[in-house]
Amino acid sequence: MNDGKYVVAWIGAKIRELRGLKGWKLGELSEKSKVSIAMLSKIENGRVFPTFPTLLHILKPLDVDLNDFFEDIGQSQDFPGYIFNKREDYLETTKEDAVGFKYETVLTQNLKGVSLEISMLTLSKNAKRETVTTDGYEYIFLLKGDIEYQLDDKTFHLKEGDSLYFDGRLPHVPKNNLDTESILLVIYFITEL
Repeated sequence: MNDGKYVVAWIGAKIRELRGLKGWKLGELSEKSKVSIAMLSKIENGRVFPTFPTLLHILKPLDVDLNDFFEDIGQSQDFPGYIFNKREDYLETTKEDAVGFKYETVLTQNLKGVSLEISMLTLSKNAKRETVTTDGYEYIFLLKGDIEYQLDDKTFHLKEGDSLYFDGRLPHVPKNNLDTESILLVIYFITEL
């Protein structure tokens, strides 16, 4: 991954982690920092590099010094050979302009040239959003439900146990086919394409 993409992904993951430690929803950080929810969502999801003033506005309510924030960038953390996460520790993430899309970040990890993020996505029966693109690759696995997955000019019908791996630069969006929720495991691989 080039340095710019790595830094954008790292900053977003770090802000999401700090917000989670405070137990705040995205709206709470937005209110306290005076940065819009849409912008915070884009920053946390590695889609936008925050301007310096915006970053300072975000860090102030998090009570984090700028030097402390960047202290461990690029450093490999000691990895004991495993990462254990409890269900209640998953961090809910809001994505801009998405109705009925509940993302919960399970794991964010930087591995030699790749930023890995694993999320659970719960689609309500009326979930909707415009197509989006992601600067990396995505793998989705349908844990529960029945969905149509629009990928560029193709549509894939997925049932429980089906999966799809694709280049995130292609416009994409899932649509829930049921009157109940559908649940997907979503894995993002952010790397130099």
